Amino acid sequence: MNRATASWWRSARELDLEVAFRAAVAAAVPLAILVAVGRIDWAAYAAFGGMTAIFGRSEPYRTRLRTVTTAAVVQLAATGLGILLSVGGAGPLVQAAVLALVVAAVIVAYNMLGVTPSTPLFAVFGLLVCAALPVDDGTGWQRWGVAVAATVFAWLLAMSGWLLRRLAGRRAQRVFRPLPRTTPVRGRGHTDPRLWLNVAQNVLAALIAGAIALALGTGHPYWAVVSAVAVIPPARAAHTVSRAVHRVLGTVAGVAVAALLLWPEPSVWLLVAAVAICQFGAEVLVTRHYGTALVFITPMALTVAHLASPAPLIGLLGDRVLETVIGAAVGVVAVLSARRFVEAVPMPPPTTATPSVAPRGPDRP
Repeated sequence: MNRATASWWRSARELDLEVAFRAAVAAAVPLAILVAVGRIDWAAYAAFGGMTAIFGRSEPYRTRLRTVTTAAVVQLAATGLGILLSVGGAGPLVQAAVLALVVAAVIVAYNMLGVTPSTPLFAVFGLLVCAALPVDDGTGWQRWGVAVAATVFAWLLAMSGWLLRRLAGRRAQRVFRPLPRTTPVRGRGHTDPRLWLNVAQNVLAALIAGAIALALGTGHPYWAVVSAVAVIPPARAAHTVSRAVHRVLGTVAGVAVAALLLWPEPSVWLLVAAVAICQFGAEVLVTRHYGTALVFITPMALTVAHLASPAPLIGLLGDRVLETVIGAAVGVVAVLSARRFVEAVPMPPPTTATPSVAPRGPDRP
């Protein structure tokens, strides 16, 4: 390998192409199978299972086994609960109660078990979208089975690097990116008041954002909830409002890209390919610049929504922008409120039982 090639490869490894490729395959293959069998309307269930592949970034495989398995269980539980809410025709109050319980349980579990990213974003998204999709044909178990199959496939992809590194032998260090991230188990993490402050932030922001979106009669109120949760940093991380600005600006640019993609009404196979490309781009960029990553994340989310439940394009795009602004605004209020609270009631310093955390990992729709 000459010097120029070696330099290019080092730069490519820094972009985390391995996890980007895993995530793209985890998104595209289940969708392609659903297209082939004529059930692309079940795309959302496959998408939420496939999100399992984005966990465990840069973690050694013994650690990744714990974190990815936890994420898989959470994603399946969230989609399953969403399907049950849909089948049972649950009203807004019941959905709000389940949402609050899921948010609290995921934050506590992820923080205690060292799952990164520790945000409840993906579980919230899966819960609310699956609850919003009508299930009136007795296919609830089959839909959840799609999520199970996609989750298992994503889990295998997330762990596949272990086998590839074994097969590469001595060349593994040159070919593959190092896996330096440590994610400790916090056995007494539940005693940390900063964790419960984070739970309160997320629960209140999610419920308020959802209530505002419902009151305004928007078509996809769950996007407001997801945006609010996405803006709030995890427990023990710095509180900043810049993420909200990135989210709004990145979403607006992403909506423009989605319009260019969806307006010509391309074939479903082209849309599946676009989802894979957007997933790849999002994973490459999300740890480098969140706003730019959203230029890929937004059209990916809108394309999956369009595949699962086709709707007038103007309404779909408008809802995404409006509800993102609503959610981001509520999230900013939650961030600023928590900052004021900590100034008035200082939190105890991190300990070995409740260590501080690194900057946030990747987020999604």
